Amino acid sequence: MAKKAKTDGSADIFDVVIVGGGYVGLSLAVALKQGDAGLSCAVVDPKPMDQLHLDPRASAIAAAASRMLTQLGIWQQIEKDSQPINEMIVTDSRLRDAVRPVFLTFGGEATEGEPFAHMMPNGVMMPALYKAAKKLGVTFFAPATADSFRTLADHTEITLENGKQLKGRLLVAADGVRSRLRDLAGIRTVNWDYGQSGIVTTVAHERPHEGRAEEHFLPAGPFAILPLPGNRSSLVWTEKTTDAERLVRSDEFTFELELERRFGHHLGALKVEGPRRAYPLGLKLARDFVKPRFALIGDAAHGIHPIAGQGLNLGFKDVAALAEVLVDARRLGQDPGGLDVLERYQRWRRFDTFQMGVVTDVLNRLFSNDSDILRAMRDFGLGLVDRMPGLKTQFIREASGFAGPVPKLLSGEPI
Repeated sequence: MAKKAKTDGSADIFDVVIVGGGYVGLSLAVALKQGDAGLSCAVVDPKPMDQLHLDPRASAIAAAASRMLTQLGIWQQIEKDSQPINEMIVTDSRLRDAVRPVFLTFGGEATEGEPFAHMMPNGVMMPALYKAAKKLGVTFFAPATADSFRTLADHTEITLENGKQLKGRLLVAADGVRSRLRDLAGIRTVNWDYGQSGIVTTVAHERPHEGRAEEHFLPAGPFAILPLPGNRSSLVWTEKTTDAERLVRSDEFTFELELERRFGHHLGALKVEGPRRAYPLGLKLARDFVKPRFALIGDAAHGIHPIAGQGLNLGFKDVAALAEVLVDARRLGQDPGGLDVLERYQRWRRFDTFQMGVVTDVLNRLFSNDSDILRAMRDFGLGLVDRMPGLKTQFIREASGFAGPVPKLLSGEPI
């Protein structure tokens, strides 16, 4: 539990205060406490933690991330609710085309017997992370909102909206792509709006998907079909923002009619299950990931296009890297909030993040158009990749989360 101290008022003092109780903030709390039980940790989040099971969305968990969750003791509890992705196909066509030729096919194994990714309901994963964090002694302030903070020589003071003060040797912002703390810290971003929104919903279908994921490149943007347990799939459907908002507001018949035009008939009759929501898409990369006694992780550090399905897994890489850096620093008797310690995390993660941001940006611009010349070029490229096993293996390695210097947790090793 946290240490208590009386200074110029009543304040709770922690080694690490994490603002943001999503999958990134919760997994960081679990990783830190598991790596160093003596490290005091708090999580602040505006939503009640007992409502995490109500999240209707699903996430693609790369093989490296599932190894980390296994090491944290989470995956063993939730794997039964996941759907392995056994195969992935990529098509490129116009909406009016009667046939969508498959230009690229990926096998679904990172290593023998290990799928390169699973689809996992957020309503299963998030409560498991919260339960593990509570069991390890993480302190929660929820629902609560961080209103402001100030950095002093040896700690940061965080003031909540209700006036309560927390003190931490390190403040970690895991509060999403519109991070308030990032702005308060004065960290600038590289960003632009794609003029697209991603419609997210769940669809039931008549025939089984056999664990196959599909990425259909259409002129408005990618249309991804991601398999869920049973005869169900999660959709990430990219449209121009005005069209996406119109579709989300439309009646059920109109929405399902437009959905069927993009989804096709290969899985039989379709039925939308659960809510449909549209999220604006853009690129937002923080110029700095750290300041003295302050660090960004997850979407607060990088918001990228979902075209490669790597947003969540970049966040898990942040978690694994930051946890390893902080636990190692504690073992060496170093200050976990010191800039020299935090710079190690920044060097580890910033280049990889910027690289993925550039890749997703180029892919989106290359495929979200109706140019005959660009279509011919990209289809030639996809076909070439499909005939090169070595290159396909490298792409699977990237999608599995094993490219570049991999933190211990992502290799399935303890910190």
